[in-house]
Amino acid sequence: MDIALEKIRLIEWLAGLEDVRILKELIALKENSGQDWWENLSNEEREEIEIGMNQAEGGDLTKHKDVMSKYQKWT
Repeated sequence: MDIALEKIRLIEWLAGLEDVRILKELIALKENSGQDWWENLSNEEREEIEIGMNQAEGGDLTKHKDVMSKYQKWT
């Protein structure tokens, strides 16, 4: 794939684009492309992840096979 050629093709396509919905999607993609996923989480989600990480670091883990046997009836 020739990256430079593909960029030119995209620029040509974008220059002729009239669909506002697609333009908005592209703008959102551009704005979100440099963000860390952590920044998009709520405070509650971040806290839950931190709790889980602390539990794992402290050795408070449950083996996968134990979890699967406990919840087998729902699979």
